[in-house]
Amino acid sequence: MEHPGFFAKAGPFTLAEIAQAAGAEIAPGADASARFTSVTTLADARPDEISFLDNRKYIEALKVSSAGAVLVAPAFADHVPTGAIALRSRAPYHSFAKTLALFYPEGMRVKAAAPGAPAVDPSAQLEEGVEVEPGAVIGPEARIGRGTRIAANAVVGYRVTIGRDSYIGPLATVTHALLGDRVIIHSGVRIGQDGFGFAMGREGHLKVPQIGRVIIQDDVEIGANSAIDRGALKDTIIGEGTKIDNLVQIGHNVVIGRHCVIVAFAGVAGSSELGDFVVMGGQSGVAGHLKVGTGAQIAGSAHPTKDVAAGARVGGTPARPLKQWGREIAALARLASRGAAGGDPPGDPD
Repeated sequence: MEHPGFFAKAGPFTLAEIAQAAGAEIAPGADASARFTSVTTLADARPDEISFLDNRKYIEALKVSSAGAVLVAPAFADHVPTGAIALRSRAPYHSFAKTLALFYPEGMRVKAAAPGAPAVDPSAQLEEGVEVEPGAVIGPEARIGRGTRIAANAVVGYRVTIGRDSYIGPLATVTHALLGDRVIIHSGVRIGQDGFGFAMGREGHLKVPQIGRVIIQDDVEIGANSAIDRGALKDTIIGEGTKIDNLVQIGHNVVIGRHCVIVAFAGVAGSSELGDFVVMGGQSGVAGHLKVGTGAQIAGSAHPTKDVAAGARVGGTPARPLKQWGREIAALARLASRGAAGGDPPGDPD
């Protein structure tokens, strides 16, 4: 059975209604009475849906998008494909946030359990053999497979689905998420909270509704006090067999492949993608909107600022090939030792 989703959608709305809510200008000659059903990404949009462009990196995606209308800065309006309507805005990301709020008026609200409901909501479906420890809360319409244990004081939110033989540790919270079989969530993990999305401006920072989900596939393990944000439009995905250590941050829209290993204090910023069998060392970080190829290894404390090729091994900040980084460290060490051997330079007050 297809999952019904976590957020109710309003609409459809006319182009005129959307433009007014978004603070955007409709391109001359466009049909202001045209109706649109949703807002989504450039790649996924259909002719009856709205999308947006706020990052030059996605101009090529704009050119081939099937969206019926696109929120776009005036400088990029000429790139809107034939058949789509340009909604010109000086701040497309602000306009996108307002459009999302129009279609998803409850997008800022987190549903966990109905007020006054019992610890296990009557509408939740628990298969035989599910264990629920004292203090745990199971929200409305949640579904949990047999053999799964929900530890003390954990929270499983509205419509969350958890597969069989999984474990949700003490004080963990799982909202807006679909979990597979044999998933282990350790104590204090936070899954499905809204991503860190704000349209920045001089008058303040406008919060962007996050209407995506978190998808965690089979045999994933997530260490204590890690956090995985739900997607803004698309889903945040953790691939089969991936192992995540304690205190790791995964941003919204991130896609992590199968059997990756991410060590403590690492972070993956929003909309980045990791291929299968990627390894990230402790305290490493991947910047937003990057791609890390299959089998790549990122050394501890390294921080890639551009795409990492499949099979590459990188270190340092900004990250570069591991051998190059090692030679640079060795060269600095030699220079430092020469300075120490020669004493302080003339005139040094110390």
